[in-house]
Amino acid sequence: GEVYGLWLHSGPEEGITRVSSGLGIYKLVPKGLSLAIGHQYSSLGTQPILCGSIPGLVPKQLRFCRNYVEIMPSVAEGVKIGIQECQHQFRGRRWNCTTVNDSLAIFGPVLDKATRESAFVHAIASAGVAFAVTRSCAEGSATICGCDTRHKGPPGEGWKWGGCSEDVEFGTMVSREFADARENRPDARSAMNRHNNEAGRTSIIDHMHLKCKCHGLSGSCEVKTCWWSQPDFRVIGDYLKDKYDSASEMVVEKHRESRGWVETLRPKYNFFKAPTERDLVYYENSPNFCEPNPETGSFGTRDRICNVTSHGIDGCDLLCCGRGHNTRTEKRKEKCHCIFHWCCYVSCQECIRVYDVHTCK
Repeated sequence: GEVYGLWLHSGPEEGITRVSSGLGIYKLVPKGLSLAIGHQYSSLGTQPILCGSIPGLVPKQLRFCRNYVEIMPSVAEGVKIGIQECQHQFRGRRWNCTTVNDSLAIFGPVLDKATRESAFVHAIASAGVAFAVTRSCAEGSATICGCDTRHKGPPGEGWKWGGCSEDVEFGTMVSREFADARENRPDARSAMNRHNNEAGRTSIIDHMHLKCKCHGLSGSCEVKTCWWSQPDFRVIGDYLKDKYDSASEMVVEKHRESRGWVETLRPKYNFFKAPTERDLVYYENSPNFCEPNPETGSFGTRDRICNVTSHGIDGCDLLCCGRGHNTRTEKRKEKCHCIFHWCCYVSCQECIRVYDVHTCK
């Protein structure tokens, strides 16, 4: 399995082959199986060198890791679901959230620039950490956190508080303390990263909702027990993808303070509505991602599958950047002519179906 960690880098670190100036999402080398996704969870709490073995942590992150070692698997899981959601949301785009197998930096140089893509990755990863930690606590995976006991107020009409309300405040605190630990520089990139990280976390808070279970004779729902719950993470991904499409372009301003020169961001266009804390911000233009470019991290779109009937960005015209596309046929085995038998199983035949597959030249 792959091993994920979430760190922020501003310069070269020992053990890291390349470093991004913003949010760095790195695969750990085998010696750092501390944040492994899977069976390694059980041994996390028994390894005193766990946190010290993770390359690239700043002192604040190291202290946090040691204080909250129980929830570090959830932090890693949050980064993983953030990456998976990023790849789902951008599956039909020229940049499809591609990860790099042969590099410690999962996205390669793509996060070096202060682009929309970098803004989205920061937001979705920070949201993923908050989401995973919140859910893990509600499931009882750690002793240092649990259910949200604050939601025990007066019940609504026909329902009462019960179950385990998810403690999103604790989850967002973990994400903020760990993911933002390195964003304390007085420069524009730190300001951008902090803003987008917080926008991702705020999206979780804004989408909390009541889930209820009915009680009564024959499911009559005379009384409902309700608790505070997070949405499915796909809802967060869809929401942040909309924020990516409407992200606000900023410009960098320098001004002098008692601590020295400080960089801040302001909207580039005054006639547009100023971004709120829920909007994503960026200040550098994205490459077009049409052609491979190792400097920008672009893999190009050659051999990408495109939709020949679409006029959108996933269509063969736009996705292939005007180069045209190739078409081939594929035979796929699928279940067909399925019949439900009483009681209770389904039997199916196996059919061979032929599909046209279109790929960019």
